[in-house]
Amino acid sequence: MSPSKILFYFCISFVAGVFFESVFKIPQVFIWGFLFLALILIFGFLNKKQIWVLGFCVIFFTLGILRLQILEFNIAINQLKKLNDKGQITLAGVITDEPDIREAYQRIKVKTDKGTVLATVKKYPEYQYFDKVALTGKLETPQETEDFSYKNYLMKDGIYSVMYFPKMEAVGKEPKTFSSTAYSWILKIKQKLRQSIRSNYSPPQSLVLEGTVLGNNGVMSQELKDKLNATGLRHIIAVSGTHIVILSSILMSFLIMIGLWRRQAFYFSVALIWFYIVLTGLAPSGVRAGIMGTLFLMAEFLGRQSAGSRIITMAAAVMLLQNPFLLFYDVGFQLSFLAALGIIYISPILKNIFKKITQPQVLEMICSTLAAQIFTLPIMLYNFGNISLIAPITNILVLPMVPLMMIFGFLSSFAGIFSQILGFILAWPCWVLLSYFVKITDIFSQPWAIKSFQNVHWIWVVVLYIAIGYFTAYINKKYRQNFI
Repeated sequence: MSPSKILFYFCISFVAGVFFESVFKIPQVFIWGFLFLALILIFGFLNKKQIWVLGFCVIFFTLGILRLQILEFNIAINQLKKLNDKGQITLAGVITDEPDIREAYQRIKVKTDKGTVLATVKKYPEYQYFDKVALTGKLETPQETEDFSYKNYLMKDGIYSVMYFPKMEAVGKEPKTFSSTAYSWILKIKQKLRQSIRSNYSPPQSLVLEGTVLGNNGVMSQELKDKLNATGLRHIIAVSGTHIVILSSILMSFLIMIGLWRRQAFYFSVALIWFYIVLTGLAPSGVRAGIMGTLFLMAEFLGRQSAGSRIITMAAAVMLLQNPFLLFYDVGFQLSFLAALGIIYISPILKNIFKKITQPQVLEMICSTLAAQIFTLPIMLYNFGNISLIAPITNILVLPMVPLMMIFGFLSSFAGIFSQILGFILAWPCWVLLSYFVKITDIFSQPWAIKSFQNVHWIWVVVLYIAIGYFTAYINKKYRQNFI
């Protein structure tokens, strides 16, 4: 048993501990029992490697349970959370992130000395990162419904309190550190690029490009979102784990296609992914997606299924060590992990089956996306209740031009900061690609293109993943000698 395999078992055990604590809420007496069992396995069978490895697996399983319990205890004693639903209150704090501006309002994260509150306020006046603000209003517990738990959605980001349209005013600026100054510059560059995009493109092309290049889909119309959902192209316009993993695979294929060696393509892809994450504002979800995308590229670079799956699993364990709530409450984390596994295990087989259809690099783009969509389908159904019947066709039609769309989109936006004429000239190639993208969504976004499922039970998720696991194992066994 190799060291990497042992470490993989430890990581799986830790993830399992987080899972079981999330579902069953393990009593303290069982934790002491697990630790006692682990000590017996480790010290009672020192000469049998597999048994003492099992003992350490029990310890890591217990650590997963304890990590989540500690986090839940810290939430229970959170000072700001205790003030929820107690009537009007005045708070002072600092804006710790770029305001999320929507059509009629904006959401702002404010860090106080008691915790972080998410405030929903009017669209104007505008506020900036690191503004000191005063809030007066009712502190509330985020809502929960049968279909969606806003409380759990925010809890994964360390937010346990919200305010709706409080009285809010800026009272100064927080003294900046080196890191906050650097982040402010990133947000300023992002704002300049957003203005350049809006100057050189008109809707819906400008909305698509903002989402693709800047990860800004808050101002996107509901009509366009519905079209993207119906055509299965929503993943292209989002800073999500799925988007980053698929984009990573596409970038590798594209760079190899234009003549770079695999090692060069790997380094360029990693650099471009992190440049993109920085450009979109270094949101926590984006950073997690960037980490997963980087490790996925490493797995692709190594070219071995076992090494790839171990790297991705270890990354998941480290992320859960930092924030155990990601496992159940962050759909993006779930989708990025599953998308990476899908590309690692299914994409090579799809390429082997369809290798005579088109160029290898174009085929890799298509197969990577299809593989990711197969592995993420049950989670998508459970969380969103929709499945696009036309997604395989639309992705085949659109994906090969996504890298060019992003490259020309960024170049035209960056040039437009310094020269509106130069930005306008460079915008033409991207405008053609964006118009093609929009046309595809218009043509295929028909009522029959999307199938809705109401109240999908979690048991169907289990059944579907058992079927996908069996299918993956079967085709791997059947085609193993052809691609290893």
